[in-house]
Amino acid sequence: MGAGLRVSRQRGPAPKAGIVHLGLGAFFRAFGAVYIEEATEKSGGDWGIIGVSLQSPTTRDLLAPQDFVYTAQELGPDGSRLRQIEILRDVLVAPESPEAVLAAMADPAIRIVTLTVTEKGYCHDPASGTLNMEHPAIRHDLTGDLPQSAPGYLVRALQRRKAAGLPPFTVLTCDNLPDNGRLVKGIVLELARRIDPDLADWLETEGRFPATMVDRIVPATKPEDVEALAARTGYLDAAPVMHEPFRQWVVEDDFVPAYGKDACPDLGAVGVELVDNVTAHEHMKLRMLNGTHSPLAYLGYLAGHETIAETVADPVLAAYVKRLWTDEIIPSFTAPPGVNMAAYADALFNRYANPGIRHRTWQIAMDGSQKLPQRILGTLRDNLAQDRACPGLLTAIAAWMIYVGGTDLDGRPIDVRDPLADRLRTLSDGASDAQGRVAALLGVRDIFDAGLADAIRPEVTAAYERLATGGVHRTLEALT
Repeated sequence: MGAGLRVSRQRGPAPKAGIVHLGLGAFFRAFGAVYIEEATEKSGGDWGIIGVSLQSPTTRDLLAPQDFVYTAQELGPDGSRLRQIEILRDVLVAPESPEAVLAAMADPAIRIVTLTVTEKGYCHDPASGTLNMEHPAIRHDLTGDLPQSAPGYLVRALQRRKAAGLPPFTVLTCDNLPDNGRLVKGIVLELARRIDPDLADWLETEGRFPATMVDRIVPATKPEDVEALAARTGYLDAAPVMHEPFRQWVVEDDFVPAYGKDACPDLGAVGVELVDNVTAHEHMKLRMLNGTHSPLAYLGYLAGHETIAETVADPVLAAYVKRLWTDEIIPSFTAPPGVNMAAYADALFNRYANPGIRHRTWQIAMDGSQKLPQRILGTLRDNLAQDRACPGLLTAIAAWMIYVGGTDLDGRPIDVRDPLADRLRTLSDGASDAQGRVAALLGVRDIFDAGLADAIRPEVTAAYERLATGGVHRTLEALT
């Protein structure tokens, strides 16, 4: 393979831009961008994507030398398939040029702004869902015309469109958050009202924030993935994405009406489910997939497993996750019409067990302080309200507490990546026993409200002690 032979555009220029995407990580490039490219190929339309990196120039620097094209590699149990994605037109780096990002979002041709900024990117309080006005980026964005946060970019760009007499763009979040459209609308309106009450009134009337459910497992791309792809194809792609075969995108069909039939790509033509209300699908995915991914990440990591596939190959952890679905998660919510939840759980287990997907437990364990309220605590509250026992979920919370303490069950250090990592480690280190550590961590109001913390403290403490003294396998065997 020649050193200068890079992947290049094969199908001509990307369509003119109709979408700006905030938070251009691997997930959107392996999911939303693929759907949008397929929809544009099938039905036409100016739906090229301008990606925005809100923090680092790394993605831009990898993609720019190959004209923003990249390979999406589907990893199935029986091998892999390749597709070259060419829908990206450009990648902007917000800290380098916030003005360029705002100008792109304010362009009349842009009709949708999509987001995958993760839970922490919304600068909100996960326990309440409200905007965190003390967040440094939000404090800056309240007074600075050139923003730093994702909510700040949305509000300031919409402010420019209103001033120019343009319709707003549809804000289409693709993050795993309960009622994600409603949540993002509330955050945007809260910030807009602080900056310009008339802008907030306009957005309440004219803006659209459809909720979505997104589902595809996308493990982090590793250097050896890049090397293996280059050996297979004969050219270098510095920024490929890996993904499982399965995908599902459910979107509320509620786009800015001013654009008429050009309000969104023809997503329905490529398998996106356009619905009136996404809540049932969202609860199903968030509780069934994300709500077991995090417990498997913490318990799997503490049991010494590197990936989710290895974790569910462990009979004890396999029995644990199946019991979690059957006894604690499926009874907690109403399934979408026509969905067999037992069959859905079986399909999820088979996806987890796919040996082609090396989704690291350490990767999924990141940002737990932001994920727990969305993935686990809602299910826990609903079960407690019904007097339904939740030993599996409570054990998962105890495993998270051990994990964020920074030392595994064999005394080895853990590289904890979390917005509250230092604070959580300090609280854990400041207590002398399990009871003190659990009480201290349950006192973090960014995560646990006081009522829930009081209700679960005894059982979480007992689970913490069982894990610390008996390990993961003995603890879970006693549950299952």
